[in-house]
Amino acid sequence: MDPVVRRARVAVAALFLTNGALFANLVPRYPEIKDDLGMSNATYGLAVAAFPAGAIAAGVAAGFLVRRFGSARVAAAGTVLTSVGVLVAGLSPSLGLLVVAMFAGGAMDASTDVAQNAHGLRVQRRYGRSILNSFHAVWSIGAVLGGSMAAAAIALDVPRGVHLAVTGALFSAVALVALRFCLPGLDDADRAAGPDGEGHGAGAGSAAARAARLRTGLVLAALVLVAVAGALVEDAGSSWAAVYLSGALGAASAVAAAGFVALVGAQFVGRMLGDRFVDRFGQRAVARTGGLLVAVGTGLALAFPTVPGTVAGFACAGFGVATLVPAAMHEADELPGLRAGTGLTVVSWLMRLGFLLSPPVVGLVADATSLRVGLLVLPLAGLVVIVAAGVLSGRRTVRPEPQRTGEIMSA
Repeated sequence: MDPVVRRARVAVAALFLTNGALFANLVPRYPEIKDDLGMSNATYGLAVAAFPAGAIAAGVAAGFLVRRFGSARVAAAGTVLTSVGVLVAGLSPSLGLLVVAMFAGGAMDASTDVAQNAHGLRVQRRYGRSILNSFHAVWSIGAVLGGSMAAAAIALDVPRGVHLAVTGALFSAVALVALRFCLPGLDDADRAAGPDGEGHGAGAGSAAARAARLRTGLVLAALVLVAVAGALVEDAGSSWAAVYLSGALGAASAVAAAGFVALVGAQFVGRMLGDRFVDRFGQRAVARTGGLLVAVGTGLALAFPTVPGTVAGFACAGFGVATLVPAAMHEADELPGLRAGTGLTVVSWLMRLGFLLSPPVVGLVADATSLRVGLLVLPLAGLVVIVAAGVLSGRRTVRPEPQRTGEIMSA
């Protein structure tokens, strides 16, 4: 493997690491922010939902930005701007400023998410085998690292401003250094354009072409459902694990952070094993097994609520959804008849509905009944995955994309 490609793989991994770590440093601080601003569960849920709302508002432009400026540049710039949003959110003295900061941070994070996955898929095509799950595993490492850093900062009584400023500067620097080693040039503009390279060749208006477009749309919709279910489970760990453990179950603040850390830690393990599982069993079988694990693990945790059991339930959920988002993104990026990056952008954009809808829905149900009842969305998400995963592929071989001599020379 050419050294340029190997360095690019490390650089993309660094971008995924920073993306996971930045937001995870804010998550364990949520209970403090909630208490400082005197928010109810419903208000808190709406405030937290501003992050995915910003992502949805700006995410539709991510594909254009990637094609215009290149995925590597967009990912690095988005990381720096996300760190600013996280810092302002942590220091917000009012609900209004918190919502604005979360909205802006989410908008930047959406562009980063699409861009780093687009660049990861470029590198994967150079390798000729599946490595996308490993990038998402590194994201989970970053999330565990960020959550652990926040838990340590809480235990040491480090002020939120100092904590978030230091971590934001650190991970922004990592992203800017990684940019120097990413693949050069703009992303390919002709991938997934259609059989004729343009996506609208002869016969495009025929019945067969219309049927093909309809099938592509239906498959894309099912992929969105898979991604939304995975996002919803991840959001439950980030938005509600610490609140549920510290509130309903009476765990100490430092212990309450273990729910989120367990979810992303198990998710990391699942993603480290994910490429091997997918190559052996196929995306479909792996996703359905994960959905079953989510439904059973979280269902038992909610049926028999204890601190250790709940932490274990979040761990089961993290392991179960480990490959869902990478699988949906990969399948969407390979769909025929779409412009380069379109499928990836649509899945990444719409999956944030899970992040947007989950906090207010869970919060409203929690205020009306209990947070335990609100978290029933977790086993329901597992059932959705079992049904929608039918559109995912079985075993298949990833063909290497020929390296372009001019591209490597320009590095």
